[in-house]
Amino acid sequence: MRNGLMFRALLIAAAAICCSTPSIAKPSDSMARLSSDIVAYRLHANPFIPLTADIKGGRNDNFIDISPLAIARDQETVDALLVRLNAIDPDHIAAKGDRLDYYLAREMLEADKGLRVCRNELWSVSHMSGWPSAFPELVERQPVASARDRADALARWSAFPGFIASDIANLKRGLARGYSAPRSVAVRTLAQVEGLITAKPEESPFFAPALSSKSRAFMARFAALVRDRITPALKTYRDFLKDRYIPAARTSLSVLDLPKGRACYDAWLRSYTTHDRPGEAVAALGEQTVAANIADIRRIGQKLYGTDDYATIMKRVKNDPSERFASKDEIVAFNREIEASAQVAAAALIDVVPTQPFEVRPITGAMEASGASSHYVPEPDPAKPALYSLQAGKLEDARRATMAITAVHEGYPGHHFQFAYAARIEASPMSRLSGNSAYVEGWARYAERMADEIDLLASPQAKISRRAWPARGMVVDPGIHVGHWSREKAVAYLLSTGLRTETQAQDMVDRIAIIPGQLTAYDSGGLEIVALRDQARTALGARFDLKQFNAVVLGDGVVPLALLRRNVEAWIAAKLKAAD
Repeated sequence: MRNGLMFRALLIAAAAICCSTPSIAKPSDSMARLSSDIVAYRLHANPFIPLTADIKGGRNDNFIDISPLAIARDQETVDALLVRLNAIDPDHIAAKGDRLDYYLAREMLEADKGLRVCRNELWSVSHMSGWPSAFPELVERQPVASARDRADALARWSAFPGFIASDIANLKRGLARGYSAPRSVAVRTLAQVEGLITAKPEESPFFAPALSSKSRAFMARFAALVRDRITPALKTYRDFLKDRYIPAARTSLSVLDLPKGRACYDAWLRSYTTHDRPGEAVAALGEQTVAANIADIRRIGQKLYGTDDYATIMKRVKNDPSERFASKDEIVAFNREIEASAQVAAAALIDVVPTQPFEVRPITGAMEASGASSHYVPEPDPAKPALYSLQAGKLEDARRATMAITAVHEGYPGHHFQFAYAARIEASPMSRLSGNSAYVEGWARYAERMADEIDLLASPQAKISRRAWPARGMVVDPGIHVGHWSREKAVAYLLSTGLRTETQAQDMVDRIAIIPGQLTAYDSGGLEIVALRDQARTALGARFDLKQFNAVVLGDGVVPLALLRRNVEAWIAAKLKAAD
């Protein structure tokens, strides 16, 4: 799910000034009051949040401020909020919702503070989590129903050139101080930006608010805005990347080659996984899990193909004619069929299957060409469809097994199931703001396993393919960053899975290079959820109920893994006590 990391990266890069710097804690300070202040700060720091989450109180006319002054003030705000949080004893918080907010706030603020060492604003060029991929999706969500909405839209997107100027200034400072994105990533980002530049305003992705409005006057004004301000700003950024940034960008992949790079990688790992686990330990756990998965594949391959040679098995899966598609339209139709079947099958996994609409939509050609991956885009309005932005890729490379696995990961019973279920629950604004990849992607990885267990992934090819990738990210991500793997070594490792093409492996390497640590989160979270399920089954025996377990995992929304464990163990204890 790229959406979560995309908006997290925007928030980290952003810095906005809250209405006033939060004061030091007073004896009367409460968690409820502090939560309200944290939400207010977040809405100022990232004014796009209300477009993707059901959070009230934001504005739709302002833009992200990434100037050095704003960043400094933002850090002061976080420090002051942490002082107030540290003055509160969680054991003395009476309300369950306030206690949840306490742990969410601690994870959120400490992760943000830890990431300062990375100086992300100085090397923000990214085809995965940067503004060239984020803003086209955000501008499409800009409200334009009322005259006030339309005025807000004009005000907000008129500020785009100022944002670009600040971004370029930050990147110039970064180059002067030894910070840059990898050159290969900058080249991909340049391709994205080129795809955003159009000859006519009406052809631009940034024209989306005008297309959503019936006001001809607004359409004319927005067309002028795109033509006279947004497109020239895009060209300025494009020229900067091409002429100045790419020639000076680093050729290495590892974040350890940036100033304080090891501390930065550790901070990203902590942020994405919520675990204080060094990269070396992550890689060791990954290698252990990969070995177990390969052993399973060999057993299945022996029954299916009469061989236990891993490479032969994966080659047979890849070359199976039944796995191929005749057209890209067939790929889209197949993914829609999988999602429809998965929604019905999900009834075996949860007490109430969420019914928010879900749409499979192919990504644009420019996004696909840049190497952007398939991703889920949540929709805060439950009456409107969330999106699965599908990266179909090259027709000759597409396979039904891997498409099905990704579809259940992004839709049912994966991300859409997860987010739509959480939206049913009365949750605090703090809970709706909380995010970490270990929980979010961990659930989706666990969902792949459940889909296999209920034979939603019924073909032998799907069962083999599902085991070929998990935990590989825990090996290759620290391999690239901590181990300084070369591009050639990383690509060779990815190709050895038997699932990736050369192009897909190259895409993955650049993804890992620009979002260090994130790929480890999938199985850090997925393995934790499976371990908790095994623990619950062992403790409860015949009293174990899968639907109840899943409801506990999803019940508080996105939480740190330590809090998830606390919740599940409390549920186990309560079930055992009730049985006495």
